[in-house]
Amino acid sequence: MLIRDVRAHKDELDKTKLGYNSLISMIANFFDTLGIGSYAIATSAWKFNKSVHDDLIPGTLNVAFGIPICVEATITMTRIEMDSLTLVLMIAAAIIGSILGAKIISRMDIMKIRVVMGVALIIVALITLCKINAVGPFGILGTARGLEGGMLALGVIANFILGILMTAGIGLYAPCMAIVLLLGMSADVAFPVMMGSCAYLCPACGITFIREGKYNRASTIPMIITGSIGVLIAGFIVTSLPLTVLTYLVCVVMVICAIMFFHDAAKQKK
Repeated sequence: MLIRDVRAHKDELDKTKLGYNSLISMIANFFDTLGIGSYAIATSAWKFNKSVHDDLIPGTLNVAFGIPICVEATITMTRIEMDSLTLVLMIAAAIIGSILGAKIISRMDIMKIRVVMGVALIIVALITLCKINAVGPFGILGTARGLEGGMLALGVIANFILGILMTAGIGLYAPCMAIVLLLGMSADVAFPVMMGSCAYLCPACGITFIREGKYNRASTIPMIITGSIGVLIAGFIVTSLPLTVLTYLVCVVMVICAIMFFHDAAKQKK
């Protein structure tokens, strides 16, 4: 579907920022594999350089990063044991949420999208700061490998909501980890839930963005390729880096970028 859509609009493709967007995809997915969410990095980079139109950012994130996240999930999910029922139900909930979210976001006007993206970046920055400082749920050390009864229902509902928010540009990783820890599961269990949810929901909601034409057609396929390369480098060659200072820097950039989104939305309203 993606290739067919790009071919159908080949005369409309603007390739002026293709190289930059491809590089950002590689960098964002490289750090995503190491623990810093790709959505925040890519959104900030695209906003600062205006290489992806604001109204196309949510769709571009979910369409272009779908396959790299699948590669990432394949690497991660095979290394960690988890209760199968919990994993399947939480992933399914995220997929359903993303399909609903994509239908809402793809029909929003640009002013609303700018406000949503600004709020999303602020939320992600706050959650990321909590994560690296072990504040709130991130200071909880659980041991469970799965959920049952009411706790399972809460986990499924929470991941459904995160699936909706994912289509608005709020990365699922850090909020999902917070939920997993709050429900008493082991921190490492968050990885198959996070990776699996994103791996399956991106293609699911990406179909809606492709049908609506709400993504950057010119850069998406190159970004899929470079993003996958970034994942493979991080997964098999680098494997780990000291990321604390860089994470703080990313949080500062996210806040600045959020202010830019709010400023542009306010200008448009006038």
